[in-house]
Amino acid sequence: MLGKTAGGLYWMFRYLERAENIARLIEAGFRIALTRSTDAEGEWKSVVTTAGVEAAYAQKYESYTSAHVVDYLLRDTSNPSSVLSVIAFARDNARVVRTALTTEVWEAVNETWMTLTSLLAHPVRETDLPAMLNTIRQQSALVRGALHGTMLRNDIYDFSRIGTFIERSDNTARILDVKYYTLLPHTSFVGSSLDNVQWETVLRSVSAHRSFRWLGESEMTAAAIADFLILDRRLPRSLSFCTSQIVSNLDYLAEDYGERHPCHDMAEALHSRLRHRTIDSIFEEGLHEFITAFIRDNNALGMQIESDFRFSG
Repeated sequence: MLGKTAGGLYWMFRYLERAENIARLIEAGFRIALTRSTDAEGEWKSVVTTAGVEAAYAQKYESYTSAHVVDYLLRDTSNPSSVLSVIAFARDNARVVRTALTTEVWEAVNETWMTLTSLLAHPVRETDLPAMLNTIRQQSALVRGALHGTMLRNDIYDFSRIGTFIERSDNTARILDVKYYTLLPHTSFVGSSLDNVQWETVLRSVSAHRSFRWLGESEMTAAAIADFLILDRRLPRSLSFCTSQIVSNLDYLAEDYGERHPCHDMAEALHSRLRHRTIDSIFEEGLHEFITAFIRDNNALGMQIESDFRFSG
């Protein structure tokens, strides 16, 4: 496969995943803000920081109100990570690789772009925000369903899934970070009812609340939930699950192409670090420090994949 085509598939699905992830991050901030009546701007600033757009946001706004943050993350096309921006990028990449996609996948992407472009043509009122975030998640699920139901399991599928899981693992790590490091007001709150309410909110934001309850094995504590979101290989948004899928899809590419690249070793090393950890050892290291290192290494892996498969070529 041409590197340009592989790159188009990879980034198309990274952007689609990012749209959903931004919606989930806003939902985390919105739900947590509802549980705390003080320092609302601090809550929303943490969401902007976690999205990685704090510097650009600060150039445009002086305050962190819910209206400004939501508009910037959902609709502002000057923000390359806004939902409106990334949906346009996803569709542009889909057009480039149109011949590699089934009709169903292309139509799902195009419908997502048309739907969200229309719905985000005007500022979103706070009362309409939950429904809007739900629509973004639903549109993402439509594309994912079309991919799973109609695409051959070949290199096209593998590059699509690698893009999805690189982006998804970054998102789960960032949502964990916005909860534990930025939103928790003081270390004295760890283990308190406030802390547990916020952890429950994070579970809901990654669609893992009911799954956690199904396990029925643990109290809703920071350690149990962090263990679930980081190390549980059954959860499709956990860091361990995402890295395992990246390794698997890279291995399929190695079989198809008959060669391995540095990214294969990087992916296996990243997954191995999760596979042989306990949540106690992660808390001893420091959850924020662990997540920061994971985000850095996951981003490095993404860049190595681009280089190894010559996406710009």
